[in-house]
Amino acid sequence: MEKVGFIGAYDKIDFVLYVAKLLTAVGKKILVVDYTITKKAKYIVPTIKPTLSYITEYEDIDVAIGFENLEEIKKYLGQPIDKELDYDYILIDLDNAEGLEKFELLAGNHNYFVTSFDAYSLKKGLEILQNIKSPIQLTKVIFSKEILKEEDDYLNFLALGYKILWNEYRVYFPLEQGDQSAIIDNQRISRIKFDNLSMQYKESIMYIAEMILKNVGLGKIKKALKDIEKGEL
Repeated sequence: MEKVGFIGAYDKIDFVLYVAKLLTAVGKKILVVDYTITKKAKYIVPTIKPTLSYITEYEDIDVAIGFENLEEIKKYLGQPIDKELDYDYILIDLDNAEGLEKFELLAGNHNYFVTSFDAYSLKKGLEILQNIKSPIQLTKVIFSKEILKEEDDYLNFLALGYKILWNEYRVYFPLEQGDQSAIIDNQRISRIKFDNLSMQYKESIMYIAEMILKNVGLGKIKKALKDIEKGEL
């Protein structure tokens, strides 16, 4: 079991679910944990009877909402506290500093800082990392209309003094290419579809999946995405 943190104030649960869907398509068992203040997953992931904390299945993904840590999830599932959860990967969406410690993400190998370049997303997102005592390795996931060196430099400037080790690679997602409209359409029909997304958005999702999976080749990931688009997964 590996944990993958998606950290930041930017609204990212849809993007996390798309990553999760692609990971399930290559045969991995995935749990998505929404540990954000807004708990947006509660409103976009369909469930029959939501409670204060629950796990529901959505597009072959288990989605956990309202839990404070993995121990609470183990109790909910009736699994032993001293054993790992029965998932290949746990994707954790968080927008607060407490979640870093509660889900023990500081020592993880797969952590992503997700942001756009508006002041709130940048500054509020970095605020999550303000008081960490040990360095954290992060990959930038940036939602932007254009890929500008000045914007990346500004993020680096704001992060000066933080205990952040930036990965040399960055992942960009396009804005204003129709992807947001496609995601809203998918929310309305309660489906995770890829065929209405831009090629750049899909390529970025595949790139993140390849980083997480390590030993699964890009060819297999591309085939899995095509199978999703054809409705076979």
